[in-house]
Amino acid sequence: MKERDIQYLRLLKKRIVETMKLSHPGIGNSISEWKGQEITNFQEDLMNRVNEYISEKWFYTHMKSESWKLPRIDMLNLLARYVGYNDWNDFKFKNKENLPFAVQKIETSGSIPYLKIFGLIIILIVSLLLIKSLGNKNYQFRLVDAYTKKRISDTLTEIIIINENESPLHMKCNPPGYFDLKTKKEKVRFLVRAPYYKTDTITRILDKYENFENIYLYPNDFALMIHYFSATNVKDWEKRRDQLDRMIADSAYIYQVFDQGQLGMELYNKQEFIDKLTMPVSSLKNIEVIETIYTAKKISLLRFRQE
Repeated sequence: MKERDIQYLRLLKKRIVETMKLSHPGIGNSISEWKGQEITNFQEDLMNRVNEYISEKWFYTHMKSESWKLPRIDMLNLLARYVGYNDWNDFKFKNKENLPFAVQKIETSGSIPYLKIFGLIIILIVSLLLIKSLGNKNYQFRLVDAYTKKRISDTLTEIIIINENESPLHMKCNPPGYFDLKTKKEKVRFLVRAPYYKTDTITRILDKYENFENIYLYPNDFALMIHYFSATNVKDWEKRRDQLDRMIADSAYIYQVFDQGQLGMELYNKQEFIDKLTMPVSSLKNIEVIETIYTAKKISLLRFRQE
């Protein structure tokens, strides 16, 4: 990696400290000194300013240590946005004059015997092979709206890991929109279930060692329409009833799930649900769809709760 880019990264870290001091004046003057709550505060400030998240493991790998490996360009872009620039290239362009006058080059010729260089290469290759064959690997998936390209931040999003000869493992995204996976396996298969998006089954071969990926989900149009119907006042009730009638199967099961403090759930048939959703005096307003299942392109099962 070019020494010049490493110098830019060091300068970016200083800008990050300056930006953090705007909201946390008492934070340490060097990122290498940050730990515990200081790292947590930085994660929260990053989320507030650019709506993105980095893991603590990534922070320790790329921010606290003096590594000669530059982080991925997408991570450099979001850090540059955090300190007020458009992206990494914009940051470098506008900080040309802020680098040391002479950027020292690393001279390897003659300073390290060839035998030592060869030995270091062998050690590095063996270490990578051991990492690949032993222990868990960390992967991160970000859930993104296929149309808007924005992160899906619904807190009810659920990940269901499907393992052979095992029961499914249910997990939540933490933070919302991000799914972190730690596994030794070379292949993973999981379902992504979000209230207002179509459920999708994802299969990935992990031995490519790509540890970050966007997962694109497509909106669940019917679920969005039902939520919209419940939250707005419309004069043409007959038109709305006709739309709901065409969306919902005649034999559909519709469940209202109660919030904490109330036990059980209430079951509606199709006609009862349409009546309650479209009557001007309806008490069933501002509903939040939790799950929808389709049969022959119609809703056959719907679970919701009332806000």
